Amino acid sequence: MPKILRPLEVYGVLPQTNCGECGESTCMAFAAKVADGVADITQCKPLFKDPKYKSKLQKALEVTRPPVKPVTIGTPPCQVIIGGKRVMYRHELTYHNPTAIAVDVIDDMDADSLIKRAKAIESYSFERIGQQLKLNLIALRCVSDSPEKFAKAADMLSKNVSLPLILCSYNPDVIEEALTVVGDKRPLIYAATKDNWKEMLDLASKYKCPIAISSPGNLDMLKSLASTFVGTGMEDIVLDPGTFVRGDSLAETINIFTMLRRAAIEKGDKLVGFPLMAVPAVVWMDPEGDEVEKKMKESYVASIMMTRYADLLIMHSFDPWVLMPLLVWRQNIYTDPRVPPSVKPGVYEIGKPTDVSPVFATGNFALTYFLVRGDIENAKIDAYLVVADSEGLSVESSVAGRRLTAEKFAEAIKSSGLDQKLKKKVLIIPGRAARLSGELEELLPGWKILVGPRDSSAIPEFVEKVLKKEMELT
Repeated sequence: MPKILRPLEVYGVLPQTNCGECGESTCMAFAAKVADGVADITQCKPLFKDPKYKSKLQKALEVTRPPVKPVTIGTPPCQVIIGGKRVMYRHELTYHNPTAIAVDVIDDMDADSLIKRAKAIESYSFERIGQQLKLNLIALRCVSDSPEKFAKAADMLSKNVSLPLILCSYNPDVIEEALTVVGDKRPLIYAATKDNWKEMLDLASKYKCPIAISSPGNLDMLKSLASTFVGTGMEDIVLDPGTFVRGDSLAETINIFTMLRRAAIEKGDKLVGFPLMAVPAVVWMDPEGDEVEKKMKESYVASIMMTRYADLLIMHSFDPWVLMPLLVWRQNIYTDPRVPPSVKPGVYEIGKPTDVSPVFATGNFALTYFLVRGDIENAKIDAYLVVADSEGLSVESSVAGRRLTAEKFAEAIKSSGLDQKLKKKVLIIPGRAARLSGELEELLPGWKILVGPRDSSAIPEFVEKVLKKEMELT
């Protein structure tokens, strides 16, 4: 079983002065947040600044170190933290530091193509449930084996995009040439192997950059190299145990990732307690299958590896249909399972509503809110959207469980001030809350209560066929 960090353990290594410099009123409140993973021990400024706490600092770093060490790639404000996991399963404790996703570029691209692809990777974004989902890094692969060409490409990337870089080459000379121009931006060096580890370790130490250790299919060698690196004081390590995707080898890859994570968290093996990286882009090395098959395979391999503990992924495909499901899956995995995603109850204006605009109502489950809002906007109508507190549950579930009641809808309407503001009082409740319409007519005298569609996607049709006629009659 994973060792769960307790607030009292953290509190025991804090100064216990309740100075408030961390932003919390007491050291115990801060300790609880550190144990919960929402605050970092480095926020305790006296612990790190005052020499009299030197012994406590050492204990604090030992106590709060997660079984999987967090590793930072890049520099503020454009840095990515991977790892930092404390548990095997998300129901045990919320996962932190979402899996970082990198898309590759190669150094023999012409300058315009290189910059265009890099900027497209950086700007790729879409909104889901109120969050902007984005890619995190650019992996620069060396295919020219030319140190000068690779360094020039790294320099162009650093000057045109802000995403952290992964420098990919097994040639230490190639990596060193690139580090002379972008080493201060703390890129991830990929990768040290059994053949080049001495030179790569020297480079990582010299430029103070994180480094990936790669030993595909040989866990003994992977652990041996990690032991050597840790012995020299290098702990900003990422482990690449290999990504195999042909036939039954994918199952073996999943098994290896699971064993490594289990050894780190449940058995406390610090030599494998580092972030894991997978390279779904290897599907493009398979001679079988056409382009569409490879893209699809890359997408589902990436999703599988993210589920099975990969903290960093390197992709080659840049099609939205490949990346979008991956980003959505990441959002789901890293959502706090204890707190349903929700929006603040209240009144939201859509368009430019007036005192004769209709009022739509829904619950505060985030997915419901954004779907309903989008469908009202698609109906091209100015309206108010009243969001009642459904405790983060969907309308159907919350109504069935009496979490969302007619009283809550009525209270939301009355507290919003719309009761006094509107000349035409038309309230459209969700079709899945139809059973509440009778109670609402009693609780909201003077209001016309309409039951809308069960699925919000039908709102535009409902507006055209029903609502506009009702608004004229009201």
